[in-house]
Amino acid sequence: MNVIREIGTDIASRVGITETPEGLVELRKPKIGGVIWQRNPTSQFQSWINTLDPKQLPKTRVVLRPHAARDAMHKVCEVSGTPDCSERNVLVDDVAAMADVFANLMGANWLRLRLDAVTTNACRRFHIDAVTARLVCTYRGTGTQYGILGDADEPDHIFTAPTGAPILLRGTLWPDQSKSRLVHRSPPIEGTGEARLLLVLDPVDEPENEPDHQYLH
Repeated sequence: MNVIREIGTDIASRVGITETPEGLVELRKPKIGGVIWQRNPTSQFQSWINTLDPKQLPKTRVVLRPHAARDAMHKVCEVSGTPDCSERNVLVDDVAAMADVFANLMGANWLRLRLDAVTTNACRRFHIDAVTARLVCTYRGTGTQYGILGDADEPDHIFTAPTGAPILLRGTLWPDQSKSRLVHRSPPIEGTGEARLLLVLDPVDEPENEPDHQYLH
């Protein structure tokens, strides 16, 4: 089932909410600025990842072929010291699935995959990314915040994507004359002791132009 959350009157300011990965295709509709894939992680997985030492959370920045995401995640978890268990396999499989779904939706042969363990106010200003589209999923901690930017520096109403629910957002390079005013940011958590685990996926057209990244075919 797909529904639309009206959060503004701008032509491309609505947020689609879907219960299936197939529903992410809603982003292609002219009046949609973003889509949330509404899903609930299992309590066992969420408890595991919430109680991990932040130093053991997997962290990486890599440009890869979508099919290489699973192997890359296994290696990243080993290097990061993420405990080898069934819950880790769930995380690995989920990131691989996200890469596959996003690549198919965007027609991307390459992806930029980023996993960050965030404990500060990273990207605390509301913005639109300089990409075609971006998929963001918060596996641990407070989800990405979003809203419609008017005349002020911040939206009048701020929403938060649920933990574990991927949010797909149009970027400034989206090929559409109707530019989105749907902005987002990382939630301000500095000083709270919170640690977030954030997955970010971007489509990449020319991987050789990506600086300071390793490449996985």
